[in-house]
Amino acid sequence: MEDLLGDHLELAWLDSGISDWPSTQRYGEDGLPICDAFVIGIAGGSASGKTHVARQIDSFYKYHTEDEIALAHANRFDFDHPDAIDMPMFAACLADLKACRQTNIPIYSFKEHQRLDETKYLYGAAIIIAEGIMSLHDPSLRALYDLKVFVQCDSDLMLARRIQRDVKERGRSVEGVLEQYLRYVKPAFDNFVLPTARHADIVVPGLNNSVAIELISTHVRRQMNERARHFRRHMAIRDISDCPSLTNGNPVNSNLIVLSQTPQLQGIYTILRDEQTSRQDFIFFVDRLATFLIEKAMELLPYKPKVVVTPTDAECCGKELDNICGVSIIRSGGPLEKGLQRVLNDVAIGSLLVQSDAKTGEPLLLHVMLPKYVRERHMAEETWVFLLDAQIGTGASAFMAIRTLLDHGVRQDHIIFVTFLVARTGGLFVLQRAFPKVKIICGAVDKGLREAWLEHYHTEGEGHHGGDGRKVWIMEPGMGQIGTLHPS
Repeated sequence: MEDLLGDHLELAWLDSGISDWPSTQRYGEDGLPICDAFVIGIAGGSASGKTHVARQIDSFYKYHTEDEIALAHANRFDFDHPDAIDMPMFAACLADLKACRQTNIPIYSFKEHQRLDETKYLYGAAIIIAEGIMSLHDPSLRALYDLKVFVQCDSDLMLARRIQRDVKERGRSVEGVLEQYLRYVKPAFDNFVLPTARHADIVVPGLNNSVAIELISTHVRRQMNERARHFRRHMAIRDISDCPSLTNGNPVNSNLIVLSQTPQLQGIYTILRDEQTSRQDFIFFVDRLATFLIEKAMELLPYKPKVVVTPTDAECCGKELDNICGVSIIRSGGPLEKGLQRVLNDVAIGSLLVQSDAKTGEPLLLHVMLPKYVRERHMAEETWVFLLDAQIGTGASAFMAIRTLLDHGVRQDHIIFVTFLVARTGGLFVLQRAFPKVKIICGAVDKGLREAWLEHYHTEGEGHHGGDGRKVWIMEPGMGQIGTLHPS
């Protein structure tokens, strides 16, 4: 267990083998959350061993004035009083994470004794730990916890740990640590920290806490199993004919828009579907098709008037756009990035890494790297996002990606999903029902999905070697492994 130090309020991931629970379990087929993230509050004295149970992320000390910074460097500022911590901001950030929304956590420097200008972006936690000496002090925080833990330790051991930590990690002298401990830390523990133990569900020792970690892990696993929801298989067997979105192959009052099936477009798809097509030709026509799709998607954007002055000093009325970005579902969404960059040269592009679970086949959100327009909630509400993926089969990855953007504050009618292929029998109907305002641009609609079994499935680097295989759904006629053939 990593021993990262800190006595302030902080958000953390549970470092006990259960922090990788898939985000898909938190949403139903209607696109709405079926449960919140599981939040654990851990309190205890300074250097009592709380961070042996939790792994530190960031702090919530208030922004200090110059006078307060001078007092802090002289070891005369009381960091252990509840008023030193920005409780409302901490509660707001924790509430956002619990509700499956993104948040931006402030960063505090112990060497400078000041809150820094930059923030730490957090999203996607199925399990959250709020750890700090005052984490059980405020009623608004206690109301957010699903499990409350108090870490107990002898005072002499806490003092020894604090001296070792502050001298080694924070550049302080032994005399300064002792003075601060006697002046502020010990009185604060007796007056504010220790009384909060009565609010805890579990009281554990800070020295030998392996049993405590296992106890918490077992409880959380049970809670997550009870909340689990898997519906990818149900998405795979939906038939688009059940939805009145297509009439004779054409969209009518639908969020699905299919490119006109011109002879040129049919010729491109013929080349892309042919297994004899060279890789060079495949890349060329994929990039060309991606450009067609992005240009079609551009028609859905709202343009506002703009007046410019020409080289002849004449005024010309035109149009402009604000806050546009792309988000690619790695890695099959990569081939569409070239088309987006051809149409919008300097567009910001982010990515979502979504992979299938080795056992269940359910999609897992493993990595999030989004543009600033989306990470900042006040900007995300006005941002238009091109969501890129090669195809919509079962729709599970698309479902997760759309839900991720909504969690960041992007409006549903500001999301345009761009894809090469859509399966007539698949998850499209579920997507349309859950997210009726999301526009979907595709080049062709394939007849459906074929159920298959992938033998001896394993994931390199994750220890799943050998195995009995797993069930997959293959789009037919499809375009092969687009992400493998294209070098994006």
